[in-house]
Amino acid sequence: MPYAKDHADYITITCLEWKPVLANDSFKKIILDSLAFLTSNKRINIYAFVIMSNHLHMIWQMLGDHKREDVRRDFLRYTAQQILKGLQTQQSDLLQQLYVGAKDRAYQVWERNALSIPLYSDPFLHQKLDYIHNNPVRAGLCRDPEDYYYSSALFYHRNIKNFDFLVHYNG
Repeated sequence: MPYAKDHADYITITCLEWKPVLANDSFKKIILDSLAFLTSNKRINIYAFVIMSNHLHMIWQMLGDHKREDVRRDFLRYTAQQILKGLQTQQSDLLQQLYVGAKDRAYQVWERNALSIPLYSDPFLHQKLDYIHNNPVRAGLCRDPEDYYYSSALFYHRNIKNFDFLVHYNG
């Protein structure tokens, strides 16, 4: 089994201009499938996540010799490509809202420079875990964190594992 890097990271990935790209559940599934792929290929451990309509938060940890910037780049590139294909297939108006006409791309799904914070202490990790799980509550999407499907809250609050890729941060 590949060794884990020295610490996990909290990461926030935001849709371009906070547009509700992930409001469509099929696009949330792209995120989930990508996380499952990365974990099955032993590139990362996923300890916590929440997927909202316009951003997502995760606590993840790189495994083996995989570099954070490479995994993040691959994750963002792949998910963006798949989401753009979906928007084209659905002939969604949202596609035009993601048009940037840049030299290296016509469309952009994710804001550049995702926020990544190393989690060097357990108290800091717990703070971010609570923040992630309470995000849908603060947004008014549910009353209790474990009621929101696209989150790891149910795993931590009731020990129900809806997502095979999840690993408890305590191992």
